[in-house]
This record gives sequence, C-alpha cells and structure tokens, in this order.
Amino acid sequence: MRNLEAARRALDDRLTPLRRNAELRAPSAGWIKAIRQALGMTTAQLGRRIGVSQPRVVELEQAEADRSVTLKSLERAAEALNCRLVYALVPNEPLETRVQRQAEAVAHQHMAAAGHSMRLEDQGTAPAVEAREITRLAADLLARRPARLWDR
Repeated sequence: MRNLEAARRALDDRLTPLRRNAELRAPSAGWIKAIRQALGMTTAQLGRRIGVSQPRVVELEQAEADRSVTLKSLERAAEALNCRLVYALVPNEPLETRVQRQAEAVAHQHMAAAGHSMRLEDQGTAPAVEAREITRLAADLLARRPARLWDR
C-alpha cells in the first residue's frame, strides 16, 4: 500500500497549485467566446480556422456555455485560438485528507455497530477507548484494505 500512498501524495503535490486557483472558473459564456471576442475574431473567422461553418461555431460556443461541449471540440477550438486546453479534476481537499477522513468514517461505523451490541449487553466502552479503536481501525483499513473504504 506504500505505492498507493506515494502515488496519492505525488498527485496531491501536482494538484496543489490548481487547488489554490479556485477563482479560475470559466466565464458564463465560456472560454471560447471570451477569448475569441478578446482577440477581435468573428465566429466566421474562428470557423475557418477550425474547419467548420460559422453556425457550428455558434453551436460550439453555446455547447460550452451549457457545459455539454466535448473535450475534443474544446481542444480543436483551443488550437485554433492559439491556446492549449488544460483539463483537470481538482479535489476540494488533499487526496490524503479525503482518504483519511473516509477511513475514520468507516471505522466509526464499525465501532458504532459493535458498540450498539455491547451496550445491549451492558458492556459499553469508554469514549477514549472508542476513539483509540477508531484510529486503529482506520489505520488498519488504510494499510490492508483501502478499496473497502468506498463500499459505503
């Protein structure tokens, strides 16, 4: 599991700069239209550069605004606008944090189920003991069965 942890940390390192740029959101009309207009280019001119008709460029810009555009179409438009397409899924928190919180949540669920049975038998555990056991279970899940974290 060390390889998985190392891969997660390496990906976190690559994504950290993108996470800091949360304000980098597409304009409401989309990047294609915003950049085309900033360049002073008409839809007909962009269409010729892409190799499509002017009405198709209007459709393309609308598809981007509606969030239904394909990556392939975005890539072609970016190239025609002398841009590069940057595509990424940027986690809201570091992947390592997300995995740790999920492990703790699953461990807590396990403890809650076991604790219920123990309370029925009048054998409850102290909160400090329960917290230590959750930490231990979470570490065990991360070390031995990380894929099981996402079953629930």
